[in-house]
Amino acid sequence: MDTTARHLLVELFACDARLLDDAPALQALLRAAAEAAGARVVAEVFHPFAPHGVTGVVVIEESHLSIHTWPELGYAAVDFYTCGEVRPERAIELLAAKLGAARVERLEVARGGPADHTLRVSERLSARSQGHS
Repeated sequence: MDTTARHLLVELFACDARLLDDAPALQALLRAAAEAAGARVVAEVFHPFAPHGVTGVVVIEESHLSIHTWPELGYAAVDFYTCGEVRPERAIELLAAKLGAARVERLEVARGGPADHTLRVSERLSARSQGHS
């Protein structure tokens, strides 16, 4: 069984603050982004905060796509974990364009593959706790 997956951690800067505070618009946008990536949406949960900000997740058959926003900073953190033939780059491109991001930073982590190609946070934490660097 192939368990290889991709985990994209994305930061979007200088986004449209109005959109970052609109839970229904973000929900529709994340659903559209998941579909643009070729994912199959199975559930959605979005929560607006007071005085501002939204956290939301779109559960897909292939895993999940989530967003956490700070409208007062024009900032959004996006997490896209997926396996199979899904193309998360397409989702990120759509989100960045629709949110008007001036800058996008992306970190991609290969998950479930060979040990030399996968970031193993637990191993790094373990090494630090034992006084190793």
